[in-house]
Amino acid sequence: MSGERLRNFIGGEYVDAKDGRTLEVVDPSTGETYAEAPVSGAEDVDAAFRAASDAFPAWRDATPGERSLAMLRFADAVEKRAEDLVRAESRDTGKPVQMTLDEEVPPMVDNLRFFAGASRVLEGKASAEYMADHTSSIRREPIGVCAQVTPWNYPMMMAIWKIGPALATGNTVVLKPSETTPASTLMLAEIAAEFLPPGVFNVVCGDRGTGRSLVEHPTPQMVSITGSVRAGMEVAASAAKDLKRVHLELGGKAPVVVFDDADVEAAATGIAEAGYFNAGQDCTAATRVLVADRLHGEFTEALTEAAKGTVVGPPSNADAFYGPVNNANQLERVQGFIERAPSHAKVLTGGERVGDRGYFFAPTVVGGLRQDDEMVQNEVFGPVITVQSFSDEAQAVEWANGVKYGLAASVWTQNHGRAMRMSKALDFGAVWVNTHIPLVSEMPHGGFKHSGYGKDMSMYGIEDYTRVKHVMHYIGG
Repeated sequence: MSGERLRNFIGGEYVDAKDGRTLEVVDPSTGETYAEAPVSGAEDVDAAFRAASDAFPAWRDATPGERSLAMLRFADAVEKRAEDLVRAESRDTGKPVQMTLDEEVPPMVDNLRFFAGASRVLEGKASAEYMADHTSSIRREPIGVCAQVTPWNYPMMMAIWKIGPALATGNTVVLKPSETTPASTLMLAEIAAEFLPPGVFNVVCGDRGTGRSLVEHPTPQMVSITGSVRAGMEVAASAAKDLKRVHLELGGKAPVVVFDDADVEAAATGIAEAGYFNAGQDCTAATRVLVADRLHGEFTEALTEAAKGTVVGPPSNADAFYGPVNNANQLERVQGFIERAPSHAKVLTGGERVGDRGYFFAPTVVGGLRQDDEMVQNEVFGPVITVQSFSDEAQAVEWANGVKYGLAASVWTQNHGRAMRMSKALDFGAVWVNTHIPLVSEMPHGGFKHSGYGKDMSMYGIEDYTRVKHVMHYIGG
């Protein structure tokens, strides 16, 4: 990378944006600018798509074994460069360095290796005669050039989630990272360039206008975005004009249903960790707790104590569980939810900015909320956990499902039958039982309703990045 002046990565090399426009990249732990990144315009986006288009035929026609080997070598290199990547990531996001090394790099590497292996086992129906004198077979083919947009909460990991299935299936990629967190994605492209042909993986930096140019460009056959519901709707509407495929991983408001037979300490500790990890900036975060009436007081007290024991600090603080929220606008958003809280709500702990340098916000618990309150219905995307109490299982299901999101949920109970009933009834793409937030490469991640559609990870992610072709041969005499 080019010091404190970031550049696009197109066709296997760093290049300057055409018109020289830049935006500031801010370290959220200090609030100070540390770099400039290009604001890519139409010419830059066009150049990236030309590179991806030129690279597509050869990458498509490479054998699965060849693609797999390149991706395995890429994964090995990511593992070796982990500390460099995490330094870049922590500066862009404010995440604790050791936490990011321990919790994000291993699953990233594993995800790349999973898709490297998956590229060799693409499946379809067996060749067979479904009509007399005719043999049918299925070809599973890459879609083509893919446009991808990643968010600022997990810049490295979301880039891997996007490019893993795309590259494994023979697609080429033009990816735009968030304007606030471009550094680690550019480094990933630089690392990958040693093993991938030029143009297979391209990165263009920029703002919303750049993202719009990616989506509206005629070249990509698929657009994949992880971001807000608003952004997802705009992408879907724009892509529809050209009938592009769309893959959307959007917001979440995960219900965490705690029944009166749950282990209080284990639930409080697990929920605090899953709610405050990454400063609550996670679409699956455990931020909306529904607890049985009989357990409400005891559980709320335990959760509040767990929140008070959660350490927030800069990347260099080895004891910090989370760092700042990502940017000044996000800090203002989180503060706004607290400031607008209704009179019946009660902030049990936190609810305030920490220090006057950087964008740190205290681990927060809010009680006394009602189902139609803003803080219950809308995604805060910060270190804020709300608590409501319910009277019975039917009400728990009604309130849990009573939001526009459908990404993830969890149930905490020792009753197996109840866990099974709740897993069926909860209208979310992932349901955890007596835990919250673990993800594995072999299982899909993706939601329902306003949380979008399409799956990341797993063989279901592979399917999203392929198209199915029927081939029929006449074999009669």
